[in-house]
Amino acid sequence: MIPEEIPFSRPFLGLEEEEAVIRVLRSRWLTTGREALAFEEEFAAFLSAPPPNPAQAGGLRALAVNSATAGLHLALEASGVGPGGVVISPSLTFTATAEVARYLGAEAAFADVKPGTYHLDPAALELCLDRLSRGFPAYAPRRGEGGEGFGPRGRPQAVMPVHYGGLSCDMEAILSICRSYGVPVIEDAAHAFPSRLSDGSFAGTLGDAGVFSFYATKPITTGEGGMVVTGNEALAKRMATMRLHGIDRPVWNRYTDSRASWYYDVVAPGYKYNLTDLQAALGRVQLGRAWELLRMREEIARRYDAAFAGVAGLSVPPTGPGDARHLYPLGLPPGLDRDGLIGKLRERGIGVSVHFIPLHTMSWYRDRYGLEPEDFPESLRSFRREVSLPIWAGMSGAQADRTAGEVLSLVR
Repeated sequence: MIPEEIPFSRPFLGLEEEEAVIRVLRSRWLTTGREALAFEEEFAAFLSAPPPNPAQAGGLRALAVNSATAGLHLALEASGVGPGGVVISPSLTFTATAEVARYLGAEAAFADVKPGTYHLDPAALELCLDRLSRGFPAYAPRRGEGGEGFGPRGRPQAVMPVHYGGLSCDMEAILSICRSYGVPVIEDAAHAFPSRLSDGSFAGTLGDAGVFSFYATKPITTGEGGMVVTGNEALAKRMATMRLHGIDRPVWNRYTDSRASWYYDVVAPGYKYNLTDLQAALGRVQLGRAWELLRMREEIARRYDAAFAGVAGLSVPPTGPGDARHLYPLGLPPGLDRDGLIGKLRERGIGVSVHFIPLHTMSWYRDRYGLEPEDFPESLRSFRREVSLPIWAGMSGAQADRTAGEVLSLVR
């Protein structure tokens, strides 16, 4: 008998989401409109609930976009990233984090993750920034190797820390380092809603801009979509313009408002990155459920933690009180056939994944920058030992227990 399949991820959708989408369908206004504007306002209000931090001195703006990738692109463009520049991110991330630098003609540089975490190592970041700012290639010579080093060379134009799996990285250290070099920080918060830091502020609101994802597997979803947030009015204005073709004014209501002029100007060659009202209506309901959905994921994580506690060779993921619990990356014993384990779990109906294959091992980045797998040893070690277990709102305790039991039966 084939066991019940437990998918790696499944969105939590109910009657309220259905009614919201039907409401928009009946309105006959499907693209960007009042729903998207309301979603932006509600999202900014949600993230502004704690006392404002210095990055939000002028108030937090939120801009809805059709993907987090689009949001990262907009944030870098508005920050002045372009040819001759370098954008630094961890290697242990999805390709979107680095590829947006290439959209703008800048180079992508990587820094390793800190041992025991999946997060950008501040020490590795500072070394990379120091080398680039002094005109050297991003990476020091390998052992026994002469010359100036290797990797991209150019002016550091931005740093993109990634809040991996829902847990915030060390933003205090990262911000301090980047400010000392005068480099803007764009937070990749695709995993991090609603992740909080010890002072109550939200991940994604601390740097110059932060970008959230509403992809189907994320903590809240619009199917596809994302949100850029910033407390910098100049950045917000530029991103709002570039989000929709570089047009100099909001144009969504020019067909419905008798006072809205048909005339507009194109002030820059922009992009087509707006979010539709259909998606925004779904997102508004999901936003209202955010804490409820988080509590469900926390319960699954507690069951996993209890099941794997004290098991030799297994490492439960690092966590903290503000963890959004988007992923559950389980560390496996050294020498275990991770790929074989994944195959056996899938045969037993357990959906698992890996986060992430380090970008420096991907052929495009490897070949362009002359990289080797061992150049970022902690990223490589994390990748080789990690398997991501299913953790999603609506997953039952029995499903979590069965998943843990199948893993234990294969690793003991």
